[in-house]
Amino acid sequence: MTAPAQPEQTLILPAPRPAARPGGLEAREVSAWFGRHQVLDRVSLAMPAGRVTALIGPSGCGKSTFLRILNRMHELVPDAALAGEVLLDGADIYRPDLRLTDARRRIGMVFQKPNPFPAMSVYDNVVAGLKLTGIRAGRAERDHLVQECLTRAGLWAEVRDRLRQPGGALSGGQQQRLCIARSLAVRPEVLLMDEPCSALDPGSTRRIEETIRELVHEVTIVIVTHNMQQAARVSDQCAFFLASQGVPGGIVEHGPTRAMFDAPRDPRTADYVEGRFG
Repeated sequence: MTAPAQPEQTLILPAPRPAARPGGLEAREVSAWFGRHQVLDRVSLAMPAGRVTALIGPSGCGKSTFLRILNRMHELVPDAALAGEVLLDGADIYRPDLRLTDARRRIGMVFQKPNPFPAMSVYDNVVAGLKLTGIRAGRAERDHLVQECLTRAGLWAEVRDRLRQPGGALSGGQQQRLCIARSLAVRPEVLLMDEPCSALDPGSTRRIEETIRELVHEVTIVIVTHNMQQAARVSDQCAFFLASQGVPGGIVEHGPTRAMFDAPRDPRTADYVEGRFG
């Protein structure tokens, strides 16, 4: 006699993180190298919970390297090294007892170029992170998660009838919002964005910016952008990075966005935000 099949064991996903509970991120004396070349020198920056922090500055000053340090991507580069601490709600994400996958689950990343799995359906793209982080979920939980995350990313109304179509068939702006939905599916406390609109048209850029402002009540956001108007529109605070020949990148000035644009303390900041270089 054949034994009855056992039902699949599922893990009920946690409820959405309340708006007041995004994670606070802080870098302390962070330095970084690629081989012998130092690219960052003792960068310290607090990125408050539930706020958008914009990292601005010309190309080559270490902004993207700093961003990748914030979710432990830098250590995957051959010959890369770093010093200092990165604290998420007061705990160092580089401590030996924290697994890399756990750090990445808590601190998500959206890249400059949209990178959905092109042959994978919209639905499967959203839930792809569950397998990567070891979270098991039944069909009902996955269905709910897909709708919730696509809604939070501002994409549900556009793709609700296309969930089984390939993610690569979406427009560029839709693909980027699909990547945001995929990141949200594992309940991050922080979302890092590396120039998420640089490859998009103005309409898609506007929708991504709206999504950022809608999400910040649920997840802390750190964004690298070369678009000063975008930094002024979406961020609560800015940090201006600068490097020079033979001198690694560092923060010249940081503070509330309006103060950074209207009354910067350092003349180099004023020159940059007013477009005189960069």
